[in-house]
Amino acid sequence: MQLTRSLLARCFALAVAGTFASIASAANSASCAGCHKDITESNHISAHKNVACSTCHSDLDKHVAGQVKRPGTNNDPAVCGTCHKEQFTSLYKANDKREARKSKTAANGPSPNPFFNMALGGHGFTTEHDEPRSHNFMLMDQMLVDRGWGGRFQPKEGWLYAAHGSGAIKAWDMVKDIWPGDNQQKVRGVPGTAAAGNAVCWTCKTTDPMLGWAYLGDPKPGTTFSRTGSPIDVMRASNHALNCNFCHDPHNAKPRIVRDALIQAVTRTDFPSVYNEGRNWAKVDVKDAGVRGFVRKVGYLSKPDSKLMCAQCHVEYVCNPGLDPKTGKKVGFDSRLTNLFPFVTTDTIEKFYDHVGYADFKHPLTGAKLIKMQHPDTETYNNSVHDKAGIGCAACHMPKVKKGGKTITNHWATSPRNYMKETCLTCHKDKTAKQMNQVIDAMHNHYTGKVRNAEQRMTEMFNAFEIAKAAGVSEDVLEQARKLHATAHVNWEWNTATNGAWFHNPELAMKQLDTAAKSATKARDLLRKAVADKQGAAKK
Repeated sequence: MQLTRSLLARCFALAVAGTFASIASAANSASCAGCHKDITESNHISAHKNVACSTCHSDLDKHVAGQVKRPGTNNDPAVCGTCHKEQFTSLYKANDKREARKSKTAANGPSPNPFFNMALGGHGFTTEHDEPRSHNFMLMDQMLVDRGWGGRFQPKEGWLYAAHGSGAIKAWDMVKDIWPGDNQQKVRGVPGTAAAGNAVCWTCKTTDPMLGWAYLGDPKPGTTFSRTGSPIDVMRASNHALNCNFCHDPHNAKPRIVRDALIQAVTRTDFPSVYNEGRNWAKVDVKDAGVRGFVRKVGYLSKPDSKLMCAQCHVEYVCNPGLDPKTGKKVGFDSRLTNLFPFVTTDTIEKFYDHVGYADFKHPLTGAKLIKMQHPDTETYNNSVHDKAGIGCAACHMPKVKKGGKTITNHWATSPRNYMKETCLTCHKDKTAKQMNQVIDAMHNHYTGKVRNAEQRMTEMFNAFEIAKAAGVSEDVLEQARKLHATAHVNWEWNTATNGAWFHNPELAMKQLDTAAKSATKARDLLRKAVADKQGAAKK
């Protein structure tokens, strides 16, 4: 009621002054200051001080007049591109070396079958597990992946969608909903698909639904979307991949993070994280940006920090139902555990999940309660040689380049191999691009051998489990082996799930893969001995 009176009083004053017609276009947006003082004050001393509110918001005159409760908000990155042309263009450049629908489980992939399916034990990722493409495609590719939406979303042009190159796309220009009459998330009629997509999935792909989403996706009055709500409704409201406002505040141009699970991780005090135990991080000032009756947090950074900005997605995370590893009880979307960033290393990740009471799935052969790793890139890079030297993600993946006589941050987030001169060679001045590529190839080759070695030891462990269970080995022995399996699993899958562990932190990768191989070997030997002892006892 108080807000309504304020709006009416404001409208009357503006009408008397004869300025009502200029509300939407006023460059200094003085008309918005009465109700949005915190926003306009920070805007007026920022690089965006001359950007009118109407640049991103519509129906402002109707909003001030009380005819609409909320003005429209345009999250299209193309709006930013009108001024930041080079950044916008480079952000949506396609990497033509990346192919659509290329499975990670292919013979030459990072986690080839048949081992991957054995290790994941029928988890949803065994339906389809593809290598990532350019950021430009990440929303559309998520909509089309077989494991996500039961085949509901299909490309309008069939396979010709894969011909799209550089240039920002809107997902709904490329994709159609073949069941527009309902919003049921289930498998029906399309072979080889699953329906694992959920309402948390969008948070790493787009900020389009952000204004209707409460902190951590809590179902609160006034929200449009929540963890427990319809994932189809969320996807219908999602159109742009990797909006600029993930990392840049449109009101004051400050560097920021908006991913709620990361904000929780960097402010968490109940368990040590890589943030509060690491180095070179920006400080995060968390503000409640919720003006719609529910909490919505934004973390403002004390300095531009690409490690934190990239950590909004490039981390190990939970966005699915699971189970309590102690009780076996299901953990559903009513729990905040289904929107969670541990933000820890492999040395403590098992303890973390025990601490919060979560596991992703129970392995059908061994019975071990396991974590489905995602892509812990930031945690891997933390405290690496390059990190200790103060090199952030952007230095290698989004380097400074010259465009039109100006130096800009290239927003094409891709491999440094695509611009060696601006990345590796800025420090390794005594080497050539060819030589640095040879170094990178050697690191990758060595790492791949270690991954395959760990997988062989784990295969032997799986075989031993099968024999031990058939032989009737005691539950106590099986439980010991399950704990070793869990350790082997998290150290192995950390490395097949992350991007570039072999380069980002090769020392950590070797340690993890050695731990995986040794843990699997211990479990194998434990089970083999138990079988031999049982067979020996039977002969007496």
